[in-house]
Amino acid sequence: MVECLRRQFLRLAAGVAALPALPRAAVSQAAYPSRPIRFIVGFGAGGGTDIMARLIGAKLSQILGQSVVIENRPGASARLAAAYVAQQPPDGYTLLVSPAGPMSISAAIYPDLKYQPTKSFVPLAMIASIPLILVVRADNPATSLKEFVAWMKAHPDKANYASSSPAFTMLIELLKLRSGMPGTMIPYKSSNEMNLSVISGQTAMTIADGPPTIPQVKAGKERALAVTSSQRLPDLPDVPTMAEAGYPAVNAIFWSGVFAPAGTPPDIVAKLEKALAETIHDRGVIAKLKTLVVRPSDASPEQFKRMIDEEIAKYREVVQAAHLHFED
Repeated sequence: MVECLRRQFLRLAAGVAALPALPRAAVSQAAYPSRPIRFIVGFGAGGGTDIMARLIGAKLSQILGQSVVIENRPGASARLAAAYVAQQPPDGYTLLVSPAGPMSISAAIYPDLKYQPTKSFVPLAMIASIPLILVVRADNPATSLKEFVAWMKAHPDKANYASSSPAFTMLIELLKLRSGMPGTMIPYKSSNEMNLSVISGQTAMTIADGPPTIPQVKAGKERALAVTSSQRLPDLPDVPTMAEAGYPAVNAIFWSGVFAPAGTPPDIVAKLEKALAETIHDRGVIAKLKTLVVRPSDASPEQFKRMIDEEIAKYREVVQAAHLHFED
């Protein structure tokens, strides 16, 4: 009897050994995710990046069948959060949700940055592009961007601009380089303060994001002269793009995206890319993103990565040509 059982066991073991091995990727994909995923956000709760992270996270959790937990880690204009995620295990359970500022712009202006956007991370998905609006005080005599550039050149004592971050500064300095317009940066703490400084006459202009700016334009307190995206904004259909206004080289956007630490297994990356693409193209998500005055992205991960590398190169040229220096 024992010998009979031994022969049956050996035949069973041989049969199992003869079965084709499952690919490692298939096994890993089937197991992932088996616990909650963390979205790390480098800003406090309630800001634009945080709102987008919560919106995307809620839908992504439905698709993947696991909770997506938002963890806010503000500090150093979100660079601390990026550095933190870059050092986490590359297992797909800790992801970064970040705008352009701490990624492509920081990589251009801080030579000793502790991470590199497309080397320390795998860009998984661009959530949305964020068009910006160039505004002046409503009673400024300029009614076009070229007229305003001429006005700034004619009034060097009044040629200043408001900025609350290196990201906004970079775009205005790019405009200065391409137009020859003068302008001294006056620092503020937020986009809302930037707009109020233009309305009160403390500064001549600013470039800011839509939510705090569009209401002031529609209320007649500011005049919008151009948007930095390649297409006009539905909320401001009469405002030309930078290219239409005569400055195509100043075509630039902000964006928000999702990143995984470098070294994340390809099968997990593929699963996250697919799930994030499905999330971003969900009708409910698209509708909510549009209320934030952003455009849902249709860029592939490869296009997103290429765009970041191109931005870094472009902004490094601006830093060098304009001799810009930023406090760390």
